[in-house]
Amino acid sequence: MKILFHHRIASKDGQYVHMSELIRALRSLGHEVVIVGPEIMEEEYGGVAGAVDWLKRHVPSFIYELLEFGYNLPALFRILGAIRRHSPDVVYERYNLNFIAGVLAARLTRLPLLLEVNAPLFMERSRYDGLACRPLARWTERFSWKNATHLFPVTRVLSEIIADTGVPQERMTVIHNGICRSDWEQAPSRIEAKRALGLENALVLGFSGFVREWHGMERVLDYMAREETRRDVHLLLVGDGPVRSSLEQRAKRLGLSERFTITGYVDHEDVRRYVCAFDVALQPDVVEYASPLKIFEYMAAGCAILAPDRRNIREIVRHESEALLFDADSSEDFGKGLARLCEDDALRERLGRGARARLADAGFDWVENARRVTEIAGRCLEAGHA
Repeated sequence: MKILFHHRIASKDGQYVHMSELIRALRSLGHEVVIVGPEIMEEEYGGVAGAVDWLKRHVPSFIYELLEFGYNLPALFRILGAIRRHSPDVVYERYNLNFIAGVLAARLTRLPLLLEVNAPLFMERSRYDGLACRPLARWTERFSWKNATHLFPVTRVLSEIIADTGVPQERMTVIHNGICRSDWEQAPSRIEAKRALGLENALVLGFSGFVREWHGMERVLDYMAREETRRDVHLLLVGDGPVRSSLEQRAKRLGLSERFTITGYVDHEDVRRYVCAFDVALQPDVVEYASPLKIFEYMAAGCAILAPDRRNIREIVRHESEALLFDADSSEDFGKGLARLCEDDALRERLGRGARARLADAGFDWVENARRVTEIAGRCLEAGHA
């Protein structure tokens, strides 16, 4: 099958990881993938996203949103040109707000459009960033969802949000994120990973990704500072984020500087060697509709996972079976769960084994995801839907 893969990703973040892993998996199954999107894809992390961030900070919101919508015109011509040159069987697109070029191109060429939805962006941006042109944003979201041939939301929670706009459930297939199993087969053991980082004598609490204030990582430092906490506990943050300096200052104030490491940005290909060192892997919080990439990596590394008890998380792991889930609204419950995992070696081992088994049994794997995508694409082609 020949797939035209269209996106509007601006930097090598979690979105990029999802896209690149799915494309790699599709190609590994023998499909041809033609990528259409910003050339930023070939640049270093954050290379052009900085320009987008500058616009967000310095241009009034309504102008920025109109610029987003205006991008549809050049994107439409770019997609139509790629369709004319490559004659794909289907168009696959990552949904974005204020963006309808993929839908229009697919309708004009009568090709099936498969739409991957990772978040209800109208809801998300209204909640966190604010939207100046709300009617336009709401319309573009519903237009995209209702006119796609088939949608791939990343959680059942998200599929229910989409269904509330009038999209039938039969036009949706939930596909969670995952891992590339062959990559993790080459990953180091926990002992090897700890030794490489000079942490062989530590109980490692770990977090990977972009750490923000709402993650509440200061709770972990406060726990480590308690008199009754094991002295060998070490906090390893793999990534960076806006709260880095405040966490470093807090660690210094609590006398924990020697037991706290934050790596700064790490290429995704190198994340495995850090995550494999985690005894306890932390997912301090998450929005209620997401499918967090880090959870699947924690599972692949056989970590004991501490995560919030939210519906989307329960779609991936079960309490006391593959993870320890805590009340998302209770810092006290988070602390109790963290203490329990630090103090109970057998519990950590059992949860780690369960997480690895669940990953395989549930098919949380990019190649499996690619197979499901192409099966749906094949059905759309057979049915003549576009």
